[in-house]
Amino acid sequence: MLFVGVDIGGTGIQAGVVNEEGKILYRKECATKVEDGFEKVMDDINILVRSLLGENDLDIYEINSIGFGVPSFINKKGLVTAVNLGWYEVEFIESLKNKFPEVKVYAENDATVAAVGEAKFGSMKGKDIAVMYTLGTGVGGGIIINGRAFTGANGMGSEIGHAIIGENYFDCNCGNNGCLETFCSATAIIKYAQKLIEEGRESIILDMAEGDIKTINAKMVFDSYREGDVVALETVNRFKLYLSKAMASMVNTLDPDIISIGGGVSRASDIILEGLDELVRQHILYKKEDFTDIVCATLGADAGIIGAAFLS
Repeated sequence: MLFVGVDIGGTGIQAGVVNEEGKILYRKECATKVEDGFEKVMDDINILVRSLLGENDLDIYEINSIGFGVPSFINKKGLVTAVNLGWYEVEFIESLKNKFPEVKVYAENDATVAAVGEAKFGSMKGKDIAVMYTLGTGVGGGIIINGRAFTGANGMGSEIGHAIIGENYFDCNCGNNGCLETFCSATAIIKYAQKLIEEGRESIILDMAEGDIKTINAKMVFDSYREGDVVALETVNRFKLYLSKAMASMVNTLDPDIISIGGGVSRASDIILEGLDELVRQHILYKKEDFTDIVCATLGADAGIIGAAFLS
C-alpha cells in the first residue's frame, strides 16, 4: 500500500510517495509561489503530486490517500488562514477535494503532522501519549494520544508554541506577550543574544558574525556556548529554563510517555538535552516520581512528508 505526503512551506512544497513502513520511495518539490495567490499554489500542488506519480510509473488509483501539512490550523469549515502564505480563510479542504477527486485527502497543521511522523516511525514510536516541540524560526508542536493527533474541539489544539509562560521584553507575532515562541525559538535566541551585546556585553558571537550584529544566528550562539562565551551561556540557559517550564506544565497537565524536540534548534541536541530533565523536575508537581522521557526527534525534515502521508 502506498501513500503520498505533502509538506507545504512558506518557500517550498515537498511531496513524497511513502510505503507502509514509512520509507519515502520517491520525492519531488517545487517553490511556493506565494505572490501568485492561493489558486496558483493549489494548481502547483496538483501538478507536483501528479508529476511525482507519473515520473515513477504510478497511477493515482494505486495511492491509498494523500495527506497535507499546512502552516496553519484548519477550522471546522475546512478554511485556512496562513499569514506567511498570504492565505485568509481560503477553502483549502474543498480545493484539495476538487484537485484530487480520485483519492481520499487529509490535512493538518504542519507541526502536528511532523508529530504524527515521529509517533509512527521516529522518536515517539510505540508511545501512547507523546508530545513534540518543533523549535525553529517559531515554535510549533503536536500532541499524539493513542496513535492519533489531538487537535481539540475546534481544530485549534496543540498550539503549544503559544502557551504563555512568562512576561517578555517583546510581543509575539500573535499579539500576546509571553508565548513560549518568544523564549524558545531560534528567533528568540538570536534576539536575546543581540540584546545583551547591544547592552555592551562582550561576546565571541559578534566575532563569528564578523561584527555585524544583524547576521547573528542561533548556530553561532550554540557554537559560542561550547566555547564558554558568557553571553551565549546566559542566552542558552535562559532558553532552557523556559523550555523546562513549558515541558513541566505539559507533564503536570498531560503526563506524556515521551516529549520529543524537533526543528532546526534541535541540531544542538547535545546542549539542549544536557540537564534538561532535571530542570523539568524542578517545576513538576510530583518531584520524586518518574516522568516523561525527553529526546530529540529522529526523522528530521522527512517528518512532515511521512506524517502527512499517514493522516487519517
